[in-house]
Amino acid sequence: MTIDLNDSIFVAGHRGLVGSAICRRLGAEGFHNILTATRAELDLRNQAAVDRWFDDHRPAYVYLVAGTVGGIMANSTRQAEFLYDNMMIHANVIEAARRTDVTKLLYLGSACVYPRLSQQPIPESALMTGPLEPTNEGYALAKIAGIRLCEFYRQQYGCNFITAMPTNLYGPNDNFDLRHSHVLPALMRKFHEAKLRGEGGVEIWGSGKARREFLHVDDLADACLFLMDEYEGNGHLNVGTGVDHSIAELAALIRDIVHPDADMIFDTTKPDGMPQRLLDVTALTRLGWRARTELADGLRSTYEWFQAATAVPERARQLSDVG
Repeated sequence: MTIDLNDSIFVAGHRGLVGSAICRRLGAEGFHNILTATRAELDLRNQAAVDRWFDDHRPAYVYLVAGTVGGIMANSTRQAEFLYDNMMIHANVIEAARRTDVTKLLYLGSACVYPRLSQQPIPESALMTGPLEPTNEGYALAKIAGIRLCEFYRQQYGCNFITAMPTNLYGPNDNFDLRHSHVLPALMRKFHEAKLRGEGGVEIWGSGKARREFLHVDDLADACLFLMDEYEGNGHLNVGTGVDHSIAELAALIRDIVHPDADMIFDTTKPDGMPQRLLDVTALTRLGWRARTELADGLRSTYEWFQAATAVPERARQLSDVG
């Protein structure tokens, strides 16, 4: 499938980490009709509002990357909110896309949909084969529902709705709020603030032994455009690098970039989460796509973005709002 540069494309969640990267990439590719809506303009949890918006705008293509997201603290303390918000957002957009004959929709899930004790690396077939990680079960259940919804809409209605499961993401426009952020931006901010305060130690949640895979969001945006053009299958595809790192290794890389003199202090009273999460990306590799950004390079560019963002007073207040 080749998308015309004049086709209307709705990026649901354009202000977030993933949505903003997709918009940047679409713009760089020369697409002229990129549709977006802020939460104030369109509450995706409101079915009537979503239906009206789709009736008025009639997008040809949809990237469904909107949702309520957060790290281990937010996931474990706001399970009901994460489950409700994400189920409503996904169901409303998918149904409106069906009703208005959207040509193709790409839904992004999350690697947390896989069982806590999955084989490593995790193949797509591992979905729903065991218990989920308890600390993010609400979010994972909503994502699983979205995956299945797209598959059932293909079966029942013939909709060209595809799904992809990205691994842990990072990059420009990430959430650096320590109450809600994922591990990588949280660590980056902790080391940054320790450097500013002249502190020699940085506390890190857990033992540091848990292993995670990290994908730069610009690589994910590239994969999303690739899949929208090239993939027509019913099953979901993993999107990742095929390489994982321990949290201790990640923290050391960030420390060396941000605050080389700092000591790492692991708080083993805090949870590690899933012991390991590494995706099997064989299927996507066979289609012809690979990630290109090395982790150390991506961390350096992300920290440069963070420093530039904190230099802007309004943006600095947003990034520093820890309550």
